[in-house]
Amino acid sequence: MTSISPGAPGAVTLRQDARTITLIGLAHGSSHFFHMLLPPLFPWLIGEFGFSYSELGLLVSVFFVVSGVGQALSGFLVDRVGARPVLFFALTSFAAAGLVAGTAQGYTGLLLAAALAGLGNAPFHPVDFTILNKRVSPQRLGHGFSVHGISGNLGWATAPVFMAGIATATGSWRAACLCGALLALLVLAVMVWNRDALDDRQGAWAHEAKGGAGAVADEHPMAFLKLPSVWLCFSFFFWSTCALSAIQSFASPALQSMYGLPLSVTALVVTGYMLCGATGMVVGGFLVGRVARLEKIISVCLLGSAALLVLVGTGWLPGMAAVVVAALAGVGTGLASPSRDMLIKRAAPPGATGRVYGTVYSGLDLGFCLAAPVFGALLDRGMISGIFYGSAITLALSVVSAALVGVGVAARSRRSAVVAV
Repeated sequence: MTSISPGAPGAVTLRQDARTITLIGLAHGSSHFFHMLLPPLFPWLIGEFGFSYSELGLLVSVFFVVSGVGQALSGFLVDRVGARPVLFFALTSFAAAGLVAGTAQGYTGLLLAAALAGLGNAPFHPVDFTILNKRVSPQRLGHGFSVHGISGNLGWATAPVFMAGIATATGSWRAACLCGALLALLVLAVMVWNRDALDDRQGAWAHEAKGGAGAVADEHPMAFLKLPSVWLCFSFFFWSTCALSAIQSFASPALQSMYGLPLSVTALVVTGYMLCGATGMVVGGFLVGRVARLEKIISVCLLGSAALLVLVGTGWLPGMAAVVVAALAGVGTGLASPSRDMLIKRAAPPGATGRVYGTVYSGLDLGFCLAAPVFGALLDRGMISGIFYGSAITLALSVVSAALVGVGVAARSRRSAVVAV
C-alpha cells in the first residue's frame, strides 16, 4: 500500500484523518477491553478453582504493574522504532493472553495471562498519541483525542458483556477467553490491512516537523525527565485515575450501603458514569480547538465533577437521584479528557512524544494499583462516604497539577514568541 505524507501541503483530507482516528479508536478500545479480560470471569474462576478474592485481586495488580512499568519503557521504543510495529506486537500479546487464559490449568497460568495482557496494554498510549500527533492534521486533532477517549470507555463497557455473556451462553469461561483471543487477532488483521494509515514515519505535524523551527535538539534521550511539566502531567494522571478507580470499583457497594438500594440498581452507576464520560468527550473534542488555556477547561470540568461527588457523599439525596448524580459526574471528566491530552502534547518537548506519553500515562497504571486498596480499606472500615469525598479530593489535586502544567506551557510559549521576534 502507498502512504501519503501528511506533512505535504494539502495532502491530508478529512477521509484520511477520519481513517486514522477510527483505527486508533479501535485499537485503544481493544486495550481497555483487555483490562477486563479476567475480572468479569471471577465468579467462574472461584467456582472451578476455589480462589479467594485476594488471589483474584492480585491478578489485576499484576496486570497494572506490568502495564505501568512497560508503559514508561515503551515510549522509548516507540520513539526509536516507530509506533506501528509496537502496536502490532501489543495486539499479538493480547491474543496470547486470551489463549493462555483459556488453557490455564491453575493460578500460575492465569498470572501469566494477566502479565501478557499487561504487556500488551503497556505501549498503547505512546503508540496512539504518537500516531495521532503525526498523522492527523492539527485542526482535527482535538476530535482525534475525543474519539480516543470515547473508545476507551466503550472498551471498558463492552468487555463485561462480551466475556460474561459468552461464559454464560456456553457454560465455559475458557470459551470466553479464547473468543477474546480471536477478537484481538481480528483487530490485528484490521490494523495490518490498513497499515499505511498508521505509519507515523510518514507524518510530522506541528513542532515535530523535520527541519522546522521546533526541530529536535541533539540531547540525551532521558533529558525530558528533568522537565517539571512531565512529572506534573504524571501526577495529574495519578490523581485523576485514583478517582476513576474508586468509582469503578466501589461506587456501587457504597451507594447500596448509604442509600439502601439493591446492587442491581447501583451497578448501573459505573455504566452511567462511562456513558456520561463518553458524551462529555464528544463535546470536549470541539472545545479543544477554541480555547488557548486548556487548563481552564480542565479545572472547571473536574471541579464540577468533584462537587457532584461531594453532594452524593453527603447522603442528602434521594436514592435514585444519588445514582444519577454520581453518573453525571462522568460528564465533567469526559469534557476535560481531550483538553488533558492536548495539554500534554503542548508540554512535550520536540521529538519525545512517545517517551513523554509513556511516562505520563504510567501514572494511570500506578493510580489503579494504589487507589483500589486504599478506597477498599475505607469501605471495610465503614467510612462509606469516604469513597465519594476521596474521589472529589483526588480530582481537586489533579486540577492543581493541570493548572501548574498550563502555567509552564504558557511561559514557554511566551519565551518562544520573544525568541521569534
